[in-house]
Amino acid sequence: MVFYFKSQPKADDYTNFMGLDKYENEELIKYGFMEDIWLHVDKISSAHVYLRLKKREGVVEDCAQLVKASSIQGKKVNDIDVVYTPWSNLKKTPSMDVRQVGFHNSKMVRTVRVEKRIHEIVNRLNKAKVERKPDLKAEKEAVYAAKKTQRKQQLKEKKCQEEMQRLEKKREVEIRSYEDLMVSEKMTSNKQIAATSKSFQEVEQDFM
Repeated sequence: MVFYFKSQPKADDYTNFMGLDKYENEELIKYGFMEDIWLHVDKISSAHVYLRLKKREGVVEDCAQLVKASSIQGKKVNDIDVVYTPWSNLKKTPSMDVRQVGFHNSKMVRTVRVEKRIHEIVNRLNKAKVERKPDLKAEKEAVYAAKKTQRKQQLKEKKCQEEMQRLEKKREVEIRSYEDLMVSEKMTSNKQIAATSKSFQEVEQDFM
């Protein structure tokens, strides 16, 4: 089971969500998107909260409150640190226990201080909570397949545009070459050709 929370009712540019327990968290770690942001209370147990977004403004605080509220220890105390990092920075090895996770690059991990529980935020999130049983693998594959198709289409359009530009440049070169041939100073009239040409008799005499 995965819980989905809507921070702003009219905002469609991000979603925050978390697993029901450690087993769902394993699936979320495995099938996260490159754009996802992962959040967790620093150094103590809590839910793994994810932020899937197009824009980040104003939503990290919501997720940080969600992480704190889901932590058995964290929700009892003030001034806790919540760490977050891109999903791509999460490191999972076979030797790690369920729910345990590390980082590829510690410099990509950020920390936000949560001074206290903000009830208005937590209550708003819980009212908008939706429960689903998604096929995380299928969802990721579908999204990445759509992106791959989009990239291929963009590449095709780029090549088509480049070919049109090449043909246009070739046509311009041909036009310039034709215009050069038609310059009056470089042209010779039939009268000029006749005036400078030998007569048949003269040609015959030269031949003899």
